[in-house]
Amino acid sequence: MKAMILAAGKGERLRPLTLHTPKPLVRAGGVPLIEYHLRAIRSAGFADVVINHAWLGQQIEAHVADGREWGLSVCYSAEGEPLETGGGIYRALPQLGDEPFLVVNGDIWTDFDFSRLTKPISGLAHLVLVDNPPHHPNGDFALIDGRVQDSAAQLRLTYSGIAVLHPQLFAGCADGAFKLAPLLRDAMAKGLVTGEHFVGRWVDVGTHERLAEVEQMLSVKS
Repeated sequence: MKAMILAAGKGERLRPLTLHTPKPLVRAGGVPLIEYHLRAIRSAGFADVVINHAWLGQQIEAHVADGREWGLSVCYSAEGEPLETGGGIYRALPQLGDEPFLVVNGDIWTDFDFSRLTKPISGLAHLVLVDNPPHHPNGDFALIDGRVQDSAAQLRLTYSGIAVLHPQLFAGCADGAFKLAPLLRDAMAKGLVTGEHFVGRWVDVGTHERLAEVEQMLSVKS
């Protein structure tokens, strides 16, 4: 199974840090965020990684290079202008192959064990969901008997930015900017999205306050 790290966002809420540094290279505990993913992906047994980028993407390529430092083989999907999550993944599909692949948002920090996602999936997607953080109290989706549903009537959880996706999820799509969520909702309506609830450490590092939260977690851990 291959892995993809989504690293094309501008990180506008982390300015001025991201004026000259792409968000995946912003440091937490002295380490660029993307390196936590690279280490965890390698520890889980993955070998091949695709990283998409747009804003200051050449800095990401210069820092990660071919991935050899982390025991990985890394290639890149350069976007120029961001294609949003769906469009970015679609653009990278030729590099990801015909089998399901791991996808991870580059701007989260977590101690999730990616090896849990190496088993085959049934359907078009398998999502990792987390408890709703304070900045997203209403959540995204419901998890009912192992299936993810777009239900407002059930307890909702937040999509963590970690998933296994089948390339067939993007059947009928065309190159360009588009969101991932509508594709997932269509697949949910057909019962083709499974999920799991992760209760470990997870932070969406979108603001200075949440970056400070990660720093605090790392200092306690050490």
